[in-house]
Amino acid sequence: MKQGKWKLTALALCATLLASAQVKHSSETLYPTYKGLVMAGYQGWFRAAGDASGSTHYVYGDEHRSGIDVWPDVSEYEKTYATTFTQQDGKPARFFSSYDKSTVDLHFKWMQQYGVDGVFMQRFFDNTREGSRGKQESSVILQNAMDAASKYKRAIAVMYDLSGLHAKGEDCSAIMEDWKYLVDQLKVTSRANNTYLQENGKPVVAIWGIGFPDRPYDIRNIGLERLIDFLHNDPVYGHCTVLLGVPNSWRELNADCIHDPYLHGIIKQADIILPWSVQRFSPLLHNDMDRFRDQLIADMDWCRQNKIQYVPCVYPGFSWHNLSMHEFPDDIKPVGSIPRQRGRFYWQMLSTAIQSGAEMLYVAMFDEVNEGTAIFKCSDNPPQGKEVSFLSMEGVPNDLYLKLTGEAAKMLRREKPLQLNFPAKL
Repeated sequence: MKQGKWKLTALALCATLLASAQVKHSSETLYPTYKGLVMAGYQGWFRAAGDASGSTHYVYGDEHRSGIDVWPDVSEYEKTYATTFTQQDGKPARFFSSYDKSTVDLHFKWMQQYGVDGVFMQRFFDNTREGSRGKQESSVILQNAMDAASKYKRAIAVMYDLSGLHAKGEDCSAIMEDWKYLVDQLKVTSRANNTYLQENGKPVVAIWGIGFPDRPYDIRNIGLERLIDFLHNDPVYGHCTVLLGVPNSWRELNADCIHDPYLHGIIKQADIILPWSVQRFSPLLHNDMDRFRDQLIADMDWCRQNKIQYVPCVYPGFSWHNLSMHEFPDDIKPVGSIPRQRGRFYWQMLSTAIQSGAEMLYVAMFDEVNEGTAIFKCSDNPPQGKEVSFLSMEGVPNDLYLKLTGEAAKMLRREKPLQLNFPAKL
């Protein structure tokens, strides 16, 4: 009997060793845990006419239309491109392209300079379709980002966004095949000088867009359980930590969330959840940071009971005026609908999350100029247009939000005491 048990144990050990030997991910990384890190989302989808990408997804349209609300400060970029907008001095306003390697390199240089720990690279569902131009372009940008992450020793991870998934005839199979491609061809988890983000010895893969009622797909019918099982258990491409991006009201299944308890079942299969708080909190609402704090505490308590890790989402403000003028003419948003208040709103979110017990943070977003949530260097001297209005940076230094992010990272790791009041000096 004892001999039989020994044989079974030996067989199990051999199977475990064989499985681990097949996994293609590196066991070594400069970032073995998300805990103590402030990570930002990185869109990387901005294009410019003449950037060699062949894309028509430009961030600007003409003097009557713009797809962005905040204009970047492009004074440090190696390559920039003339737009149809003009500066106050009459010169053409210029923009960067995410397709240029020098652009991505500069962004990661800023991350290192200001203490932003790293980014989740957004990979939209459209870019997982085999043979699509979007897949090729986004892969170039991801490759450039991986190079820059290694160069500047910044954490990096892939975040799949389900935006673009159709209601019928599609499921998450394309994501599984794309993850194989990223692991095999781009070596995202096994590069030299590896900085791919891990948790519990496993690379973190994020899936965003689960449980939002305005999506065309039904989360019961897109193969989420099979995808999570693949990322957890595939002998070659699995052994991953799964992070799910869910609505802000995921716990109570109301407001911005589907009213389906199936979502809780999916969440319990994951390792980390990220509730989407953008637009859900505002300095214009009385005591809204108290509501944010109470929600975080209740969310984290639920997650502890269910052995799931929790990462709060924070953001500096929000503006979606220019795009809404053309996309939603019956619901045009004001410029700066969630005001930045010269960085004070962002600092309130950061400090409240840390005070509430957060061990890790997600910033929306590093480079999102469409919705005015970018924390990278933006211009307080935006161009002029006949029917567009760009967000003012309220006279603050162009690197203020990068500095605030770096300060928050120090507080999160307890390298500095928690400071609730806005810092007088940075």
